[in-house]
Parts: sequence; structure tokens; C-alpha cells
Amino acid sequence: MTFVVDNYLQVIGKLQVEADAIDERIESGDFNRSDIRRLYALRRELVRMRRVTGPTGEICKRLRTVAIPGIDPEVRPYFDDLDTHMRTINESVDALREVMDFGFEAVHLQEAARQGDVARRFAGWAAILAVPTAIAGIYGMNFEHMPELKWEYGYYFVLALILGASGLLYALFRRSGWL
Repeated sequence: MTFVVDNYLQVIGKLQVEADAIDERIESGDFNRSDIRRLYALRRELVRMRRVTGPTGEICKRLRTVAIPGIDPEVRPYFDDLDTHMRTINESVDALREVMDFGFEAVHLQEAARQGDVARRFAGWAAILAVPTAIAGIYGMNFEHMPELKWEYGYYFVLALILGASGLLYALFRRSGWL
């Protein structure tokens, strides 16, 4: 039993190192799809590990508390030590699963923030492009009686209006961080 429990501790240690490395990459924003896949695989491994360590912990607990023929009562303190180790292992597995869950949450939050940035950029450019589209739409209606149609500088005025309004929107969106 001691051999089995000690091997559990070694596996937990290796998983902890790998989880910490992935967590650091997520925190720095330097993660990729393979990190996300590995994070998911680690979570699956931890679920399997918990399924295995749970019953082993119960066995250690029973060996410590129940009088079983053939087991010397003087050996019970060793089972008490094994039971303590198994509780530590189960707590470590649960803590690692929480770290993995936090990692997934962080990835989702970072992706949502990135998508929000992209959506803001699209909205800003759509607003800028709406100005010339609206003005061109008005002038494309083929009205006969528009005052600036007969004006010598009407074309230049409309171009200046389009450029000025678009430039103003660009500057405002740029200052607010949307572009």
C-alpha cells in the first residue's frame, strides 16, 4: 500500500509541474491550442486519478479503524499514516482540478475579451463607412432640385464633408481605443 500511495504522490507532483507551466502561459497570454488540449487532457487524468484514489483512501481508512483478522493491531498506526497521505493526495487532486478549472475560465475570459475588441473595431469601421455611404445614398437618389447641384463648389464641399466626418469619427474612435 505504501508503494501505491508513494506512486500517487509522484504522479501528482508531475501533474502539478505541468499544470503550473500551462497556467503561467495562460496568465502571460502566450498559450495556444495545444495548451488548451493538454489542459483538457490533464483534467481528464485528474478525474480518473480521483476515481482511483477515492476507493484507495477508503481502504486505508477501513484498515486503520476496523479490526480485521490477520492484521496485527500494532500495524494500525502505519495505516493511519497511509490514510493521512491518501487524504493529502485527494486534496491535491481536487486543488489541481480547481487550478485547471481556473485555467479554462481564464482562457474563456481572454477569448471573450479578444472577441469584444474585434467587435468594437468592426463597429468603429462600420460607423466610419456609414457616413460616406449615407451621403452617397442621398446624392444617388437623382433629385432634380438640390441646391448644391448647381453650385460650382458643391462636389468639393460634399467630398470635404465626407472626409471631415469620417476623419472626426476615426479620431474619436482612435482616442477611445476602438481602433
